[in-house]
Amino acid sequence: MARIALVTGGTRGIGAAISTSLKGAGYKVAANYAASDEAAKAFNAATGIPVFKWDVADFEACQQGVKRVAETLGGPVEILINNAGITRDTTLHKMSFEQWNAVIQTNLTSCFNMCRAVIDPMRERKFGRIVNIGSINGQAGQYGQVNYAAAKSGIHGFTKALAQEGARGGITVNAIAPGYVDTDMVRAVPADVLQKIIARIPVNRLGRADDIARGVLFLVADAADFITGSTLSINGGQHMY
Repeated sequence: MARIALVTGGTRGIGAAISTSLKGAGYKVAANYAASDEAAKAFNAATGIPVFKWDVADFEACQQGVKRVAETLGGPVEILINNAGITRDTTLHKMSFEQWNAVIQTNLTSCFNMCRAVIDPMRERKFGRIVNIGSINGQAGQYGQVNYAAAKSGIHGFTKALAQEGARGGITVNAIAPGYVDTDMVRAVPADVLQKIIARIPVNRLGRADDIARGVLFLVADAADFITGSTLSINGGQHMY
């Protein structure tokens, strides 16, 4: 029986590539989203992947959302991809508490909310795969992104701690740290700035969403049970450590 996978922020950008790649690999996939109903409907129509709307920053909404996914797909979530994220970029002396808090809640607290909603069934079944999407900017920092860098850095620490808790119970927890990927978020960067970014990437191109999706497929496989607590950097060589 196909394993059930849930991707947060799974209808656009990197999340959409992860969702479709998982479906193509034979998993039963649910895609969460929070913002655009129109984009979610278009994604569902194009892929046949069921979509579920809730705010991953809301603990109770995550509990109910995961329950709906399990009821709809016919079983508990065995694979969780925490991909949902937002930016509210500005320098610290101009940053409001709302800009700070929105990014921390959506990008980091959501990992707790979602993992808490799936961890008990994973422990009972002695199987689980969790992949948290971090960022190169959580590893190296980035000017004007103290909120985003803090949240993504927190994801990497969260991953290592939870990996230790799940290891003996058949639950692996890993992170992927993408570099600059050709998504709507990156395309919004001014062209001259974007060219400077590409010039610092040794492979001389932006990443593609499918580059990240291939990493997810590797980490969620049944055979990947000896890989846990790791951070896989997929950034074209821009940051190595």
